[in-house]
Amino acid sequence: MSRFQLLSGVAVVACLAVVSTSACAQSAREFNIPAGPMRGALTAFATQSDQQIFFTSQLVEGLRSPGVSGRLEPTAALDRLLQGSGLTWTESRPGVFALQRTRLAAGEGEVTEIDDVVVTGTLLRSSGDLASPVVMLDRDALDRRGFGTVAEALTTLPQNYAGSATPIVQTMNSDLGASNNVYATGVNLRGLGPASTLVLVNGRRLAGTGSRAEFTDVSALPSAAVERVDVLLDGASALYGADAIAGVVNVIMRRSFDGHETRLRASAARGGAEDLIVSHLAGHSWSTGSAYLSYEYQTTNGLNSADRPYTADGDLRPFGGTDRRTFYSAPGNIVAFDAATAAYVTRYAIRPNASGTAQGPAEFAAGDVNLQSAALGADLLPSVERHSVYGRLSQGLGDRLEITGDIRYNHRSNELATAANAGIFTVGRANPWFVSPTGAASHTIAYSFYRDLGASRTQATSESLGVTIGARYDLTADWTVEGYVSGAEERADFGARNRVNSRFLAEALGNIPDDPATSFRAAVDGYFNMFGNGAANSRAVLDFIGGGYSEVHNRSRATSANILAQGPVLRLPGGDLEIAIGAQARDESFETEGVLLLSTASPIRMFTPKRERSITAVFAEARIPIIGEANARPGIRALDISLATRFEEYSDFGSTTNPKIGLIWSPLEGLGVRASWGTSFRAGALPQLFDQGGVSPTFLTRADGSRALTLFLSGGNPDLAPETAETLTLGFDYRPRRGVAFSFNYFDTQFSDRIARPVNENAFAALTDPNLSSFVRFISPATNPADLALIESYADRPGFSTLYPTNTYAAIVDSRWVNTGAVRIRGLDVSARHGWPLYDGLLSLDASASYVLDYETQSTPTAPVRSVAGLLGYPVELRARTGAVWSRGAFDVGVHWSHVNGYEDRLGTQIEAWDTLDAQLNWSPVAFPGLRVTLSADNLLDETPPFYDGPTGYGFDPGQASLLGRVVSLQLTRRW
Repeated sequence: MSRFQLLSGVAVVACLAVVSTSACAQSAREFNIPAGPMRGALTAFATQSDQQIFFTSQLVEGLRSPGVSGRLEPTAALDRLLQGSGLTWTESRPGVFALQRTRLAAGEGEVTEIDDVVVTGTLLRSSGDLASPVVMLDRDALDRRGFGTVAEALTTLPQNYAGSATPIVQTMNSDLGASNNVYATGVNLRGLGPASTLVLVNGRRLAGTGSRAEFTDVSALPSAAVERVDVLLDGASALYGADAIAGVVNVIMRRSFDGHETRLRASAARGGAEDLIVSHLAGHSWSTGSAYLSYEYQTTNGLNSADRPYTADGDLRPFGGTDRRTFYSAPGNIVAFDAATAAYVTRYAIRPNASGTAQGPAEFAAGDVNLQSAALGADLLPSVERHSVYGRLSQGLGDRLEITGDIRYNHRSNELATAANAGIFTVGRANPWFVSPTGAASHTIAYSFYRDLGASRTQATSESLGVTIGARYDLTADWTVEGYVSGAEERADFGARNRVNSRFLAEALGNIPDDPATSFRAAVDGYFNMFGNGAANSRAVLDFIGGGYSEVHNRSRATSANILAQGPVLRLPGGDLEIAIGAQARDESFETEGVLLLSTASPIRMFTPKRERSITAVFAEARIPIIGEANARPGIRALDISLATRFEEYSDFGSTTNPKIGLIWSPLEGLGVRASWGTSFRAGALPQLFDQGGVSPTFLTRADGSRALTLFLSGGNPDLAPETAETLTLGFDYRPRRGVAFSFNYFDTQFSDRIARPVNENAFAALTDPNLSSFVRFISPATNPADLALIESYADRPGFSTLYPTNTYAAIVDSRWVNTGAVRIRGLDVSARHGWPLYDGLLSLDASASYVLDYETQSTPTAPVRSVAGLLGYPVELRARTGAVWSRGAFDVGVHWSHVNGYEDRLGTQIEAWDTLDAQLNWSPVAFPGLRVTLSADNLLDETPPFYDGPTGYGFDPGQASLLGRVVSLQLTRRW
């Protein structure tokens, strides 16, 4: 504790009706809330009174309010709204209400206490208005928008950049640095990377997912058990430790539930992607505790690239783009290696006759080329089957002690078609199908196996389990101590089948003698015909060469023990000075193993030793009320300072201390001004430090436009230092008694020593981008023996392919992990809302936007600083959403417009803005208490995503738009 320093950190109090507020006086105001469902009445109360009000969805489900009209104080209006409902309220501080059920326990007539409200971004329970902005998606908002999962809701946030850690980004290979081999969904706040956003469940960490276990899968949670989702838009390592650089997403699960709730949701888009979600929630509460269990099942059909014209065949010329097809095709092409350009050029296109195979020189077209998409027949969205379970138990023991426990389990399997194998092969006269247009003894052929074998098949399975046991003890009326132990594990299995085994292919081509280790005999079973149209080979031959496969099995674990004590220590003129102090011990581990049968006669097993790290931490937070209600003065109604710090020591790289300071000032009624500053950090993921080195071949474009065979190097770096960041936020919240409520936030985040693979930021242009020149080495193994020896030295590395001759490589690109230069992003978040009575109902308008003032990157400490805001692969300058909801009685109707600003690709070509319209209709029929029907249409007008001339042959950018088009969903929720 000698190194422990008390500094700062805070966050905005989240509530079910508003994002952030300032204290509001209990003065009379006009109310006009019609009779109807309790949920809608309370939402209208929050809008018309400008008060915060906490309640759970299940608490008000099926209840109706008599409404209220006239000029009343908020407390009196709330009393009338709750009349006859069996509900009552408590006021934790001025302007903040929490609902609870009035219940008679055996022999008693007292009101039972409700659970403490969980507040994201602070360790203190009674935290007041805080200094960091929080966006909150409550249960009601999730239901009204018609989201099927928490992941869907988070991807629509203006502050989230969907250009990495999503299934479609993985299938389109648009983020070459991705680790998302199980097609999970992460959160990427501010576009700083999914590893820089910390995701919690009830304030506790989960195990990481993907091939590096560096981010959290938010699609693994059963949405029916979620009470709300808090998004802290500020660095928070002082409170939560590593990874909380861009912000924190805290998924708050329901604390209790009485009865049963069944949900059924079905949605569909044009051409596929049909989705069905079924869930059931059952729970029971008693005088001293509660328990519930939630189960959710989801099945989703995939979407193939052929289902959209701009992704179907790689030829983007009809849309104003480029023909992205390649000479890897069936029928194939005779090619030759041009040493001058270090690239293959086409000499003849193979044009088989009616028999399906070329039989003489007449079946070759000199100087012509057969073209085919490299991703022909690939799926853009995988098929999904998911099972999720969440359960929670709480039990009070006496008046002071409460024991809690929860368990979460998720099993998700994905299956999809991926790009077929293709390559360059030598075929000679030993193959009976060989034919030459020139009389040569052998030819080099560029060939795709898509028509012979079809697309490769990929299966991915993710299985996660988390268990938490905790306790809270009230030491006094004001002081509590709470602790928990938790364990989480994720298993990620990834496999690819129907892959070409290059050794088997060489045997079937007649390039090597029959291998006694295999049962295949070319003279008996047949030779592979590479001069055909893709349908000229027997099933026996295809089964043999297509027997290649790969499997990878990853396992990550995270365990922790946490203790926290909090309460007031001193009464100041402005209020109680409260502190929270705590400690944590955490262990993380990652291990991987795999099997490959791609270039050998027998499978090769890979194994990476288990890597572990231990982290210990001590932390504290204090809130100092300088000015409060008792000593307020003109211009200073309230003034609070918050301080927090966290010291952490890692077993593998050392220690770090991160402070945070916050200021909250209310100069006048309805206006709150806030500011925060702090530091954050992220240690490299275990695979980033210790991953085994590997290689992979690819073709990249050179300055002269030719395509060069390039060897990519990948692997860990045990010398990585942690990346650090400094964050600053400034803002205010204006909540007048009447009129528009407005919230403003300025943010500034500066990275240093960022852990990254700089090449992957512009991988397709790695050979031409001057900023990446230090990571590129041009070679000529056909003419330089040293270069040939260098390439051959990588032949035993995982991923090296024998489909390409070693003397045909033109460049080596180093994409291994390094501490790069710096990143800085600055911008503004704004939101506004207003509501008023209209036609015996309530009309509410809302708007939110995120504007990036600048996004600067420096790929290496010596590289120039580049401004990349509005550039492909980074957040656009402006994302916004605005709309209106009108509610009356059992109905509410909403329409919202979403805007994504235009931006540029890497060549400076403009990509147009994308504007879509969403609509929702909710109905809670009086004749069927407890039933709620939600009909939604996302992208109501079926807008096509803006065209992008993608080098992969796909004509849109998945980071800024969706290819689904109009998606219609129907959800039925029934409370039993």
